[in-house]
Amino acid sequence: MTTEFKGRIELDIRDSEPDWGPYAAPTAPEDAPNVLYLVWDDTGIATWDCFGGLVEMPTMSRIAERGIRLSQFHTTALCSPTRASLLTGRNPTTVGMATIEEFTDGFPGCNGRIPFDTALLSEVLAERGYNTYCVGKWHLTPLEESNLASTKRHWPLSRGFERFYGFMGGETDQWYPDLVYDNHPVAPPATPEQGYHLSKDLADKTIEFIRDAKVIAPDKPWFSYVCPGAGHAPHHVFKDWADRYAGKFDMGFERYREIVLENQKKLGIVPADTELSPINPYGDVKGPNGEQWPDQDTVRPWDELGDDEKRLFARMAEVFAGFLSYTDAQIGRILDYLEESGQLDNTIIVVISDNGASGEGGPNGSVNEVKFFNGYIDTVEESMRLLDDLGGPQTYNHYPTGWAMAFNAPYKLFKRYASHEGGIADPAIISWPNGIAAHGEVRDNYINVCDVTPTIYELLGITPPDTVKGIPQKPLDGVSFEPVLQDSSAATGKHTQFYTMLGTRGIWHDGWFANTVHAASPAGWGHFDRDRWELFHIEADRSQCHDLVTENPDTLEELKALWFAEAEKYNGLPLGDLNIFDTISRWRPNVAQRRDSYLYYPGTADIGVGASVEIQGRSFSAMAELTIDDPGAEGVIFKHGGAHGGHVLFVQDGRLHYVYNFLGEEEQQLSSPDAIPLGRHTFGVAYVRTGTVEGSHTPVGDAALYIDDDQVAMLAGMRILPATFGLAGATLSVGRNAGSPVSSSYKPPFAFTGGVIAQVNIDVSGKPYVDLEKEFARAFAKD
Repeated sequence: MTTEFKGRIELDIRDSEPDWGPYAAPTAPEDAPNVLYLVWDDTGIATWDCFGGLVEMPTMSRIAERGIRLSQFHTTALCSPTRASLLTGRNPTTVGMATIEEFTDGFPGCNGRIPFDTALLSEVLAERGYNTYCVGKWHLTPLEESNLASTKRHWPLSRGFERFYGFMGGETDQWYPDLVYDNHPVAPPATPEQGYHLSKDLADKTIEFIRDAKVIAPDKPWFSYVCPGAGHAPHHVFKDWADRYAGKFDMGFERYREIVLENQKKLGIVPADTELSPINPYGDVKGPNGEQWPDQDTVRPWDELGDDEKRLFARMAEVFAGFLSYTDAQIGRILDYLEESGQLDNTIIVVISDNGASGEGGPNGSVNEVKFFNGYIDTVEESMRLLDDLGGPQTYNHYPTGWAMAFNAPYKLFKRYASHEGGIADPAIISWPNGIAAHGEVRDNYINVCDVTPTIYELLGITPPDTVKGIPQKPLDGVSFEPVLQDSSAATGKHTQFYTMLGTRGIWHDGWFANTVHAASPAGWGHFDRDRWELFHIEADRSQCHDLVTENPDTLEELKALWFAEAEKYNGLPLGDLNIFDTISRWRPNVAQRRDSYLYYPGTADIGVGASVEIQGRSFSAMAELTIDDPGAEGVIFKHGGAHGGHVLFVQDGRLHYVYNFLGEEEQQLSSPDAIPLGRHTFGVAYVRTGTVEGSHTPVGDAALYIDDDQVAMLAGMRILPATFGLAGATLSVGRNAGSPVSSSYKPPFAFTGGVIAQVNIDVSGKPYVDLEKEFARAFAKD
């Protein structure tokens, strides 16, 4: 913010008068409150005890007792769009975030790049004298810009945050997270064996960031945007925290929903006559070409499960609950610090979940969510093998869709569905003891996530700025609900809210809600002109049980027309419900353009998804040029992926080994029979795809291990992944195993010693290994 110089300039400084106004840093008003946004992930409204659920959340209850719960709070049904809407005060399609960053498509409403004329709250408060911190999940930078070669224009430090510590993508391993500190990747400060967990680490950093500034400027306010990974998959937590819930979910999905609905009615979260929606509300719906409702989005009724299945599914819920409670305890440490330092009462706390409970675990749950991104549905038999390991580093786990429906009770469906309350109706709490008198109360006004930041502006006495960083700003889409925080009888003035997500859509207007019945991406149905619309008086029928289309055809037509008008206004088209392979394979601008050959070197930062080579079911070769100086040489030469899917070339016990880890289920290994030679050599592996496993989409082929141009081991029928090693924990590194171990034969980082790795080449052109090795050797000889 600039102002005109009002001093006086003469020839001699002694006769001149300075004016620091245009140059001094901005200062906040005296006693300006701090602002703390706490954003949970994939947590339905029927989860926490303070909203009627059975998961104990003493810290969330502590905030609720000193604040207000919002019983009709709504999000976008997915991570990135909700977070973009929250921070900007605008609809997600207004700011180019119609879906998650990994699935964006190059349209005004869906490009994954928040425009600078729709500033984030952090950018506004930084210009008003606030310190600004971002801790935890970001997920607001395009995948193709989340690497060290790319522009940093949409990284946290370029969007108004002074400090950042967390992970860039939509999820991460809680034991081995993909951490970024400010603008560079870092290793976690400890290992799981040393007691490390990301939730505790994030709480430590939140306190550290605030304290670092407070010792210098005790009166300066701050904005902290704190986003733990909980309860997004993987559901990772220490065993004793999961064991606290032993037996608590043995009643099953349906009974859980009944218990929680009664609790919600007693708490005033839903009207007294609210009904439970069917647990499979659209199981008989067909797609436009006769497609079945997706199996992935179907619930297996509890009474049809076998004893082992019930035991497995109940344990999955116990682990999830323990994950939330453990993270709640870490957030409690942040509140304790604020209270002990005298800051808590003058801190505006906003707590939300970014969408409803997640159905991405499928009907059987999953011990490895990487399967979902490769088109596989987990089987109970596979998961039972890891029953006792659920929540630990050996798993990348997610509960089944039955628990998604339960944790969203009484609503229909779950995350990804913007057409139904299970995707968009979520818990939210606002507390500010110094500025909001109401404590422990519930407000039943219809509120959307885009309304939060406009409300914070009003609570802070800030008029939404016309310019930020010198850039003229678009108006806010959200409506402040500050009046209802102060007076339960007040109204927000909000009349309409538009929704679209992954091919699903809906619109709320003055207590009515119209929506389409369409399976969400990755269903791939298309033909949106054939969608059937439903109509609900949602003010009374929160669980969308009574379709009133027949009785109110004119109302439906009005709301359909309103949806299209809002879509035009807010960049809501085109609609997209592509399958997972079409989505991942669509072209996006990328400095790490897809090519046939990639060279990697030791000593560089880990390379993540979107920047590293993607094999995606193709033939490939990987070869390393290195010098062995010591017969005792050992360690990782290169690795890509992690314990739940990946491959690695390493030296151990004097021999060369290659492991392709297929989804954590099988470590397919080749080993040299003899000791590796000393001196300068090429170590490599070649894989030639020969087809697919019968009855499956799994690529299969023959793998060979090489030392120089001699084949030293062969494995026929090796399976590889058709798509990706994962959206997290799938980094590529040379000379060490960063993150979780690809092979159980060693403990990470298993850094390479006893020699020098010059470079590693990974080639996906399909050329014969011997030809590539000769080219590589010639190039190496010139070094």
